[in-house]
Amino acid sequence: MLIPVILSGGAGTRLWPVSRSAYPKPFMRLADGESLLYKTLDRALAVADDGHVLTVTGRDYYFLTRDEYAAHPRAKLDRLPFLLEPAGRNTAPAILLAAQYAVSHISPEAVLLVLPADHLIRELDRFAADVQRARALAEDGWLATFGIVPTHAETGFGYIRVGASIDGRDGSEVAAFVEKPRREVAEAYLAAGDHLWNSGMFCFRADALLAAAAQTCPDVLAAAQACQAAAMNFESPVEYAREAFLAQPDISIDYAVMEHAPRRAVVPATFDWSDIGSWKAVSELETETDEQGNRVRGQAILIESANCYIQSDKRMVAAVGVHDLVIVDTDDAVLVADKDRAQQVKLVVDRLRAAKHDAAAFHQTVHRPWGSYTVLEDADDCKVKRLVVKPGHVLSLQKHHRRSEHWTVVAGTAKVRVGDNEFLLQANQSTYIPIDTLHRLENPTDEDIHLIEVQCGDYFGEDDIVRLEDRYGRAAQR
Repeated sequence: MLIPVILSGGAGTRLWPVSRSAYPKPFMRLADGESLLYKTLDRALAVADDGHVLTVTGRDYYFLTRDEYAAHPRAKLDRLPFLLEPAGRNTAPAILLAAQYAVSHISPEAVLLVLPADHLIRELDRFAADVQRARALAEDGWLATFGIVPTHAETGFGYIRVGASIDGRDGSEVAAFVEKPRREVAEAYLAAGDHLWNSGMFCFRADALLAAAAQTCPDVLAAAQACQAAAMNFESPVEYAREAFLAQPDISIDYAVMEHAPRRAVVPATFDWSDIGSWKAVSELETETDEQGNRVRGQAILIESANCYIQSDKRMVAAVGVHDLVIVDTDDAVLVADKDRAQQVKLVVDRLRAAKHDAAAFHQTVHRPWGSYTVLEDADDCKVKRLVVKPGHVLSLQKHHRRSEHWTVVAGTAKVRVGDNEFLLQANQSTYIPIDTLHRLENPTDEDIHLIEVQCGDYFGEDDIVRLEDRYGRAAQR
């Protein structure tokens, strides 16, 4: 059975301000309105046997991911098991945990197709054909990877040196995995024609991978086995004990297994591929340009400007007399960068994190398991939010030590608990929650609730939430 394994997470810092740690790159929507995660699921379902797809993602992204999957017409959630990581780790722990899950829940000989959720592939027929080539190798015990034929001398990717052809198979042995090269080395690789870009996509039998890991990285495998044994539950969604999970080495599957394992194979991809690793790469996805080579997504006026990329979902952007810029406008942040220095956007995120600024992690609209909230004002003496609570969902039973709250329902009917009292609030009705008072908000209807929350006090951070009960398991995390 072929089981795609979607790896979804990561900060995507080079794509700030759209990608942030609370809403990272896989959830980023392209011009057609679909997210990279949705597109990954779509191509996974196209090749999966019986519609089974395994997803490894962060615990904080579980409900966002389920919402994305639920929107897909071919997705059946009972065939889409989740493995939830309590913290960020590299690809070796994620893939080894997925392999162990496949062995114990599906079949030791299940063929895993590992797909990062932040890549873009549009030629789906070619992708499916290449997957079958890799699958044939995997079924014969090879550890297969997909190599991308280089189009230029790229220094931001690792490379695979192609070895001898495999008799009777549509693929070649891997001669070596090569680190990201210097410019002159990358140019030599391109000229020689015997190197492929390392895509980070793999295909292998679960038992073959675990056997190879036992030879190449027994310590990493032992840590993954201990983490699996310490899982807090064994049915989807599988959650792992934080201490056991963090005891696993932070190492990629390339370093841990693929660089040293026997029987490594590479399939040169015939499909298009982009890892969308920078705003320059995003700009190249837009095919329409004006006479000066500008690409625009949203509303913009450009005067005597050339070779710029502008993205703005709401506001009008005007650019006068500028060249080779990336301009990205979101609700609460604007990025202006030289297109050729787009990789350095991650340095902006480093500065924001050092300053403990919310813009490193959160958008103005923050998604939660129960819905979302949008920050309308964030001042020293108050904070104002607009909450949207989905039908049938409920916020945690909580209190705050340093702020009071005022709730006004704008639309819908809310079931509210304040202290020991429970009551309904209709549109245009309000209530007050004093400091240190237990409270909860619930949507008992089949329509969204829209509510304005005004916080007053001397501190409004999310860490002033004391959860006593929570449907989504967040009370246990504190």
